[in-house]
Amino acid sequence: MPIRRQLLKVIEYHDSRNETIIHKFPMDSRAEIMNGSTLIVREGQVALFMKEGRIADVFGSGRHRLATANLPVLTTLMNWHKGFNSPFKCDVYYVSTTQFNAQRWGTTNPFTMRDKDFGVIRVRGHGNYSFRVIDAKLFMQTMAGSRREFTTDMINEHLRGIILSKMTDIIADSGYSAIDLSSKLTQFNEIARTALDPDFGAIGLSLASFVITNLSFPEAVEQAIDKSSKLGILGNQMHAYTAMAQADALRDAARNPGMGGAMFGMGVMGGLGNNMMAGMGMMGGQQQPQQPQQPQQQQVGGVFCGQCGTQNPQGAKFCSGCGNKKMPQGGNSCRQCNTPAKPGARFCGKCGGQL
Repeated sequence: MPIRRQLLKVIEYHDSRNETIIHKFPMDSRAEIMNGSTLIVREGQVALFMKEGRIADVFGSGRHRLATANLPVLTTLMNWHKGFNSPFKCDVYYVSTTQFNAQRWGTTNPFTMRDKDFGVIRVRGHGNYSFRVIDAKLFMQTMAGSRREFTTDMINEHLRGIILSKMTDIIADSGYSAIDLSSKLTQFNEIARTALDPDFGAIGLSLASFVITNLSFPEAVEQAIDKSSKLGILGNQMHAYTAMAQADALRDAARNPGMGGAMFGMGVMGGLGNNMMAGMGMMGGQQQPQQPQQPQQQQVGGVFCGQCGTQNPQGAKFCSGCGNKKMPQGGNSCRQCNTPAKPGARFCGKCGGQL
């Protein structure tokens, strides 16, 4: 008994999952397309006819009646010079051209960036993006091949690789520092989307949107960014942050006297020690430390030797300095305050009384 052929009068496909990019219209070994069959392509779809592994004709959205007039490539492949009347076998693929949203990307390992404020730092990040097919034929040839179905899960790994491989160069070309990135993500998202779009276009896709939801820096850098946000500084105003950090260090040193010496010894915070020493120098110029006063020995009464000037106790007959025997008696101490006076003095150096 001969096998009856299944003649396809209407060819159409509706996807309700919103994750299928390419779907092959199901046809068993008996299914054949007949002359005059209707091809229905919905909005957001493109239909491709493939014969013996070669993409023939491409149809956009609408209702199409299959004939040699709208199957020019297939007509050439099938040698239908005068039109066709018999059924034929051909693979039909539906490609979705709608936008696929909420596709996620993220760093498995951190990538490095050279920052103008902090030097080379390691950065982690994640976010989402959306894309759509703009060249169904190119996408079939470069990515899908002859698979019966091709979904977003099958291509996401490849697209994430494109994003991460370009991220370091995109940040460098943008000129943004770590502080800039944390405060200007909206502007950087558009810069990144524009830079990545040609790589998506090379496989028949368009990068519709690109969003960084979070960038993670090393702890020290994040603390610095928090400091800068308190000051309201950006970009090249890092000197303000440095001044703030020095002020915090001085405050901590005041709370912990032992910490100041350790900071100077280890050279922590760069020029903080120099600035502190400079501040101490300024303070020194304003107020000199007082030297401890040595107690003065008060010698009440006494006479000075007329020959060497040595002060001797009252009533001494010989000078203890030179041995002078002619020690003056009296007249060398103030009568009012009993302060010893130097030889030849006429007035007391303490009370001004006449000697």
